[in-house]
Amino acid sequence: MNAIEVEGLAKDFRPAWHGPRVRALDGVTLQVREGEIMGLLGPNGSGKSTLLKIILGLLAPTAGVCRVFGVPSDLVAARLGVGYLPEAPDFCPQLTGFELVCYHARLGGAARRGLQERAGAVIAQAGLRNAMHRRVGTYSQGMRQRLGLALVLILEPRLVILDEPASGMDPGGVEEVGKLIKRLKAQGRTVLFSSHLLGQVEELCDRVVLLHRGRIVRQGSVDALTQRKRQVALLVDPLPDPGIEELDSWLRAHGSSLRGVETPRIGLDRVFRETVGDRNGGGNTPS
Repeated sequence: MNAIEVEGLAKDFRPAWHGPRVRALDGVTLQVREGEIMGLLGPNGSGKSTLLKIILGLLAPTAGVCRVFGVPSDLVAARLGVGYLPEAPDFCPQLTGFELVCYHARLGGAARRGLQERAGAVIAQAGLRNAMHRRVGTYSQGMRQRLGLALVLILEPRLVILDEPASGMDPGGVEEVGKLIKRLKAQGRTVLFSSHLLGQVEELCDRVVLLHRGRIVRQGSVDALTQRKRQVALLVDPLPDPGIEELDSWLRAHGSSLRGVETPRIGLDRVFRETVGDRNGGGNTPS
């Protein structure tokens, strides 16, 4: 079964009472398979958040059909078993993180028995173990994102929808979000998330959809979209110039050629993680 089915979806907005309509989505058709991780990419204004809100039943489409586990997305039943983290969550600042998670769980129908233990566990998974009894008003933006993830996890949804889940996080936080998303898939859950962090999407997703101006312009598996066909990369120890010339001559003799010589880079995110590690104590120090 597909977790999400979207067919011919369109959405128009009218910015002013008498102005022309603006089309945010234009004939979008896609399927999200149950148990997969799908990434939603696109520049600002491409329609990503609009698509997510229609799937969640927060917006009505102008045209087209959207179903969640076979149920039309405008019905309340379609939202049962769905967890959602918006891009910039805002919570009651007077409550502690622990209190908010317990309150959210009760609103979602969770039983009282064992609730405190489950709340503590999901808060720890979200990386806020040392900050769970602090008031939410003292949390940084990245810590609020982590708290939002804990609110999603506490109700154990079948489908998890995340809008920029790593917004405001440092590289360590981004890595922890990635681990959480992988854990959700391992538990058999479906994850759909939008992100501007292309490296995170490439690492986590089974398939990717690229939106531009309200239309799907590319979609497919990460390997299919990123692979350079008929090219091979070789990693070797440093070579002197004569060695490079000999390698190029050998390649030409065998019908190929040396396209360039580069020094591999590991990326600043990895340098940051290897240097700093988890020295911030799980969110004790607001940024």
